[in-house]
Amino acid sequence: MERIEFPRTSIVLNFAKISGTMLEMSLKIRAKGAQALAEAFQALSTITSLATFDMQDSEIGDDGAQALGESLKTNSTLTTLNLYNNSIGENGAQALGEALETNSTLATLDLNSNKIGDNGAQVLGEALKTNLTLATLDLTFNWIGDNGAQALGEALKTNSTLVTLNLNSNTIGENGAQALGEALKTNSTLDTLSLYNNKIGENGAQALGEALKTNSTLATLYLQSNSIKETGAQALAEALKVNPTLVTLDLADNLIGDNGAQPLGEALKTNSTLVTLDLSENSIGENGAQALREALKTNSTLATLNLNNNKIGENGAQALGEALKTNSTLATLYLQSNSIRENGALALAEALKANPTLVTLDLDDNSIGDNGAQALGGALKTNSTLATLYLYNNSMGENGAQALGEALKTNSTLATLNLQSNSIGENGAQALGEALKTNSTLATLNLQSNSIGDNGAQALGEALKTNSTLATLNLRRNSIGDNGAQALGGALKTNPTLVILDLADNSIGGNGAQALGEALKTNSTLLTLNLNNNKIGDNGTQALGEALKINSTLATLNLQRNSIGDNGAQALGEALKTSSTLATLDLNNNKIGDNGAQALGEALKTNSTLATLDLQSNSIWIKGLLAFSEAFSTNSTLTTMNLEDNKTTGKIAPVLFKSLKTKSSLTTLNLGYKSIEDDEAQALYEALKTNSSLITLDLQSNSIDDKGVQALAEALKTNSTLTTLYLQNNSIGSNGAQALSESLRTNLTLTTLDLQNNSTGDNGAQALSDALKINLALTTLDLWNNSIGPNGAQALAEALKINVTLTTLHLQNNSIGDNGALALSEALKTNLALSTLDLWGNSIGDIGAQALAEALMINSTLTTLDLQKNMIGDYGALALAEVLEIKSTLTTLNLWHNSNGDNGAWVLDRVSQAVALRIGYF
Repeated sequence: MERIEFPRTSIVLNFAKISGTMLEMSLKIRAKGAQALAEAFQALSTITSLATFDMQDSEIGDDGAQALGESLKTNSTLTTLNLYNNSIGENGAQALGEALETNSTLATLDLNSNKIGDNGAQVLGEALKTNLTLATLDLTFNWIGDNGAQALGEALKTNSTLVTLNLNSNTIGENGAQALGEALKTNSTLDTLSLYNNKIGENGAQALGEALKTNSTLATLYLQSNSIKETGAQALAEALKVNPTLVTLDLADNLIGDNGAQPLGEALKTNSTLVTLDLSENSIGENGAQALREALKTNSTLATLNLNNNKIGENGAQALGEALKTNSTLATLYLQSNSIRENGALALAEALKANPTLVTLDLDDNSIGDNGAQALGGALKTNSTLATLYLYNNSMGENGAQALGEALKTNSTLATLNLQSNSIGENGAQALGEALKTNSTLATLNLQSNSIGDNGAQALGEALKTNSTLATLNLRRNSIGDNGAQALGGALKTNPTLVILDLADNSIGGNGAQALGEALKTNSTLLTLNLNNNKIGDNGTQALGEALKINSTLATLNLQRNSIGDNGAQALGEALKTSSTLATLDLNNNKIGDNGAQALGEALKTNSTLATLDLQSNSIWIKGLLAFSEAFSTNSTLTTMNLEDNKTTGKIAPVLFKSLKTKSSLTTLNLGYKSIEDDEAQALYEALKTNSSLITLDLQSNSIDDKGVQALAEALKTNSTLTTLYLQNNSIGSNGAQALSESLRTNLTLTTLDLQNNSTGDNGAQALSDALKINLALTTLDLWNNSIGPNGAQALAEALKINVTLTTLHLQNNSIGDNGALALSEALKTNLALSTLDLWGNSIGDIGAQALAEALMINSTLTTLDLQKNMIGDYGALALAEVLEIKSTLTTLNLWHNSNGDNGAWVLDRVSQAVALRIGYF
C-alpha cells in the first residue's frame, strides 16, 4: 500500500498500485469539517486510474457526502464506492443522488448502516431513473420505510442497469413491498432483492408473489423475518409454479407453519429453477415435511433445503428419508433441532444408502442416540457422496462412535465430522482412531466435550502417525492429561497435515507440554495450538519456548490460565527474539510478574511478527511496564496489547504512556481493572496529544476521578485517532463530565464514550448535553447508573433535538421518572438519528410511557426501546400497543418487569408479531 497525506487536514489516503495504475483507495479521516473533506475528495479528480474507493467507518457525515458528491459529478474512473457506516443522512444522500444523475462510471454504491431515511431513498430513487451504470445498491439499515421503498419501486420501473438491491433491516411494510412488487412486473434487470428483517407481512408477500408470476429476471429473493405467515407463503408458492428464474428463496423465521410449507411443496413439484430454499425457524411440523417429501420425489433442481429449528419430528424425518431415496439433486439438507430422534435417523440412514447426491447433512441437536448413529454408520459404508455430517449434541455413546469408526475405514468421501457434546468416551475415541489409520478423506474432526481421556487421546495420537488428511482436530474439554498430550506430541513429530489442534480445558501439565514442545521442533504444518486452561506451568512453557526458537510455522499460541510465572515468560521472551511466525500470544490469567514482562518487552524490541499480546490478569508492575514502554518505541508490528487487571499501580501511566508519544503501532490498549490511579491518568494528556495510532483505550474500573479525567479531556481536544474510550466504573463526577464536554466540542474522531457507573449527576448530564448540540462524531454514549434525574434527562432531550449523529443512548438505572421521559419523548418527535434508547430502571410510569408512545407515532428512526424494570401499568402498555398497531419503526421493545396487568399484557401480545416483545406481568 502507498499513501497520500494531507497534514493540514489530518487525512491519509491509502492506495494500491499495480504496474503503476491505482486500483484501490481507502480513506482514514482523523479530522472533520467541510474544508478538510473537500480537499481529500478533490484528489479524486487528479487520480485518473482510481477504480475503488473504500471509506467504510470513516464518519464523513453529510458534509463529507456532499463534498464527495461534487467530486463524483466529474469523476470518470470510479466504479466502486464503499460508504458503509458513515452517519450519512438525507442531505448527504441527496448530494450523492444528484451526482448519480450525471456520473457515468459508478457500478457499486454501499450505503449500508447510515441513516438516509425515506427522504434519502426518494432522492436516490429519482437518480436511478436516469442513471445508466449503477448495478449494485446497498441500503441496509437506513431507516427506510414505505415511502422510501415506494420511491425506489417507481425507479425500478424504468431503470435498466440495477442488478442487486439490498434493503435489509429497514422498516418497510406492506405498502413498500407492494410498490416493489409493481416494479418487478416490468423491470428486466434486477437479479437480487434482499428484504431481510422488514415488516412486509402477508400482504407484502402476496404483492411480491404476484410480481414473480410475470417477472423474468429475479434470481434471488431474501424475505427472512418478515412475518409473512402461511398466507404469504401460499402466495409465493403460487408464483413458484410459473416463475422461470428464481434460484434462491429465503423465508426463514416467518411463522409459515405446516399450512405455508404444504403449498410450497406443491409448487416444487412443477418448479424447475429453484436451487436454494430456506425454511428454518418456521414451526413446520410433520405435515409440512410430508408435503416437502412429495415435492422432492419429482423436483429436479433443488440443491439446498434448510429446515433447521422446526418441529418435523420422527415422522417428518421419515418422510424426507423416503424422498431422498429417489431424489437426485438435493446436495445440502439442514435438519438441526427438529427432534427427529433415532427413528428419524434410521430413515435418513436408509436413504443415504441409495441417495446419489447429498453432500451435507446437519442433524445437530436431535437426540438420535447410539441406534441412530449406528444406522448412519451403516449407511456411510456404502454412501459415496456425503462430505459433511454434523451430529453435535445427540446423546451418542461409544456404540455410536464405534459404528461411525467402522464406516470411516471404508468410506471415501466424508471430510468433516462433528461429534461435539456427546459421550463417546475413550472406547469411542479408540474406534475413531483405528479408523483414521486407514481413512484417507477426513479433514476435520470435532470431538469436543466427549470424555475421551488419556486413552482416547493416545488412540488418536497413534492414528495421526500414519493419517495423511486430517487438518483440524478439536479435543477441548476431554479430561486429557499428560499421557494423552505425550501421545499427541509424539504423533506431531511425523504427522504432515494437522494445521489446528485444540486442547483447551483439559488437564495437561508440564510433561505434556514438554512433549508438545519437542514435536514443534520438527513439525512443519501446525499453525494454531490452543492450550488454554490447562496446567502446563513454567516447565511446560519453557519447553514450548525452546521449540518456538526453531519452529517456522506456528502463528497462534493460546496459553491462557496455565499457572505460568516469570520463568515461563522469560522462556517465551527468548523465543520471540528469533521466532519469525508467531502472530498471536495469549497469556491471559497467569502469574507473570515484572521479570517475565521485562523479558517479553526486551523481545518485542526486535520481534517483527507478533501482532497481539494478551497479558490480562497477571502481576505486572512498574519494571514490566517500563520494559513495554521501551519496546513500543521500536516495535513496528504489535497492534493489540491487553494489560487489564494487573498489579499496575504507582507510576504506571508516566512509564507506559511516555512511549506512546513516539512512533507506536499499537491501536488497542486495555488497562482496565485497577491498572492505573487518578493521578497517573494525567500522563495520558501528553501521550495522547501526539499519539497517532491508538484507536481504542480501555480504562474501566480504575480510580480515575475528576482530576484525572480533566487531563484526559485536554488530550481529546487535540488527539485525532482515538475512536473508543471506556471509562466505566471510575469515580468521575460532574466536574469530570464538564471537562469531557469541553473536549467533545472540538474532538472530531471519538465515536464511543462509555461513562457507565460513575457519578456525573444532573450537572454532568447537562454539560455533556451542551457538547452534543455541536458534536458531529459521537454515535454511542453510555450513562448507565450516573444519578441522573429529570433535569439531566431534560438537558439531554434538548441536545437530541439538534444532534444528528448520536445513534445509541444508554440511561439505564437512573432516576429520570415521568418528567424525564416526557422531555425525551418531545425530543424523539424531531430527532432523526437515535436508533437505540435504553431507559431500563428509571421509575417511569404510565404518563411517561404514554408520552413515549405519542413520540413513536412521529419518530422514524428508533428501532430499540428498553423500558425494563419501570412502573408502567395497563394504560402505558395500551398506549404503546396502539402505536405498534398503527405505525412504528420499533423492532425491539422490552417491557419485562413492569406493572402491566392482564389487559396490558393481552393487547401487547396481540401485536407482538410486529416487534420482538418481552412482556412483564408484575
